[in-house]
Amino acid sequence: MKKKFLTLLTFACVACLSAVILMGCSSSGEEQAQTTEDTSADISTLIVGFDNSYPPYGFMDENNEPTGFDLDLAAEVAERNGWDIQLEAIDWDAKDALLNQDSINCIWNGFTMEGREDDYTFSEPYMLNEQVVVVKSDSGITDFAGLADKTVVTQVDSAALDVLEGDQAELAGTFAELQTLSDYNNAFMQLESGMVDAVACDLSIAQYQMSANEGTYTMLEEPLSSEHYAVGFKKGNEALAQKVTDTLKEMYEDGTVEELINKYADYGMSIDNWVLK
Repeated sequence: MKKKFLTLLTFACVACLSAVILMGCSSSGEEQAQTTEDTSADISTLIVGFDNSYPPYGFMDENNEPTGFDLDLAAEVAERNGWDIQLEAIDWDAKDALLNQDSINCIWNGFTMEGREDDYTFSEPYMLNEQVVVVKSDSGITDFAGLADKTVVTQVDSAALDVLEGDQAELAGTFAELQTLSDYNNAFMQLESGMVDAVACDLSIAQYQMSANEGTYTMLEEPLSSEHYAVGFKKGNEALAQKVTDTLKEMYEDGTVEELINKYADYGMSIDNWVLK
């Protein structure tokens, strides 16, 4: 009888201990779930990092105030969500550090998503884009073959550079030199002066430069690549990315997107390139 009593007591102790362990595990799991909850959309201010020499998406106007299609989109998204907006012109090389330090909470400025999916959380893509090559109209260069032994420049850490170092590396190997500069304004100044022979850039940049300098530049017919623009967020900030995506869809449905695109029609923008519906 005593032996049976001890056995039952031992069983009861083990059962109690197991229950305590399970409760502890459950509590720990709940705490972990709470600590990993995505609260990225719980913001009061949308801090937008942008390149201030990237018309028509983000640039400085004649009064040295930030303007551009993407900045207008961001301002409208912020207003609809009850957020303040802060526009931060950034060094493009420093964008990742600023994002990861929470100095900005998004990169919104003609930001190509292809090839960067592992490094950022993105909104759904909203704009179709291409990487193209621009030359002077009197250069005699009409196709990729004409770029052989020529000096081509692009922006540092740009989608065009990624393409020329990736899928179009064989083409880049025919250049005399592939240079990089901090911004496209300097790149086109060098093209105009004859310091370089071609600029590899986004379609929107090419269209703007050809519109602003009529007859000076021409774009090669074949693009380097086709891609999409999206808003880039710190990796893991899914809730904020989804909130921005949902708001952009609303803006397309009520006609706001088309109004903003028409505002920049002189820069070559078209509603036909909008893909988020």
